[in-house]
Amino acid sequence: MKKGLKRNRHGILAALDVGSSKICCLIARIEEGRGDKPRGLKVIGIGQQVSRGVKAGAVVDMEAAEAAILNAVHAAEQMAGETIEQVVVNLSGGYPASRSIGVEVSIDGHEVGDMDLRRALEQGHQLEGVLGQPEKGRQLIHSIPVGYTIDGSRGIRDPRGMYGERLGVNMHIVTAASGPVRNLATCVQRCHLEPGNFVVSPFASGLSSLVEDERELGVTLIDLGAGTTSMAVFLEGNVIHTDVVPVGGQHVTSDIARGLSTALSHAERLKTLYGHAIATSADEQEMIDVPQVGEEDDNHVQQVPRSLLVGIMQPRLEETFELVRSRLEASGFDKLGGRRVVLTGGAAQLPGMGDLAALVLDKQVRVGRPIHLNGLAESTSGPAYTTAAGLLNYALEAEMAPRPDIKPQTPEAAGLIGRVGNWLKEHF
Repeated sequence: MKKGLKRNRHGILAALDVGSSKICCLIARIEEGRGDKPRGLKVIGIGQQVSRGVKAGAVVDMEAAEAAILNAVHAAEQMAGETIEQVVVNLSGGYPASRSIGVEVSIDGHEVGDMDLRRALEQGHQLEGVLGQPEKGRQLIHSIPVGYTIDGSRGIRDPRGMYGERLGVNMHIVTAASGPVRNLATCVQRCHLEPGNFVVSPFASGLSSLVEDERELGVTLIDLGAGTTSMAVFLEGNVIHTDVVPVGGQHVTSDIARGLSTALSHAERLKTLYGHAIATSADEQEMIDVPQVGEEDDNHVQQVPRSLLVGIMQPRLEETFELVRSRLEASGFDKLGGRRVVLTGGAAQLPGMGDLAALVLDKQVRVGRPIHLNGLAESTSGPAYTTAAGLLNYALEAEMAPRPDIKPQTPEAAGLIGRVGNWLKEHF
């Protein structure tokens, strides 16, 4: 596999969101900035397919997933009139794990330069105990510098040009199980595409749906997917913690199917048309038709009050937010995320989700949408498309980096120290 995020001569970037319910491919063209306006992206191709062969964010059927990816990419290419060779891919499977570590090196009073920053990361032996040996089945996905210190002074954004005796780097490390990552990479490669970078889903969603002040002051982003619910905490402009729980919108659909004895397709339709996260007094009066599982005759339709449907959905949704709350509290990052929560993902579109999240999490909640892209149609500008849009934002940030030789943290990146060291090229 070739290394590095690259664009073709037309300035094209592509993103592939491989989810448990849908597979979405976005192709965008880089728009040059004018005056004070920064460079931006305009979406020129969109392709979407119902997800096949993917469960809880991980590939479980290689051929089915490959066919769905090919169809989504082909549709996007036809719409854009372009052929893509490389994509930025999201990662929600493989149980991504997040840790923070600190590395300190001596600089003997001279001016801090790029070589000093690189030297701090070459303390690779200090990382191995945290990341685990390669044979333990964990793989590095992100190594993000979240802060620097010089002689113990904190809050330094960029230490280059400063003087001191000791330089410290605090890094946010994200790893994932190497098996699911390799399966996904292989699946994308079998579609004749090169996975340029993997980006954990909540990190990508945050890049597309959060405003600058939220990322600076502290916010928790919760991405409510079909197979997983993932979260990311942002502070001082950086993502400082990520986590995932294996519960999502498809579990709500399964509960409805079991509780109302209906097919999964009908359960999904009932959830979309009549579902609500919080019960209301009007639910008792409204009756809905529920086709019974295994019955093809239209006469075998059961009428139930809407309150029964909501009564099945609400406990599962409350449990999901309680799991998120407990994971955040256990990690110690709950307070750092402040009082602000942004919900993204397809399940965030369910009426009442914001109110229920605010009730369980005891925070201010809003529903996020892609806000940093041009050219998205109304049907593809909702919370379900924040991850795909964020992958494009990630690719654009890498494209705008001053150094041309940006390297991704791909499964084939050679050597632990080499992979960790790529943060220099990625962030400067």
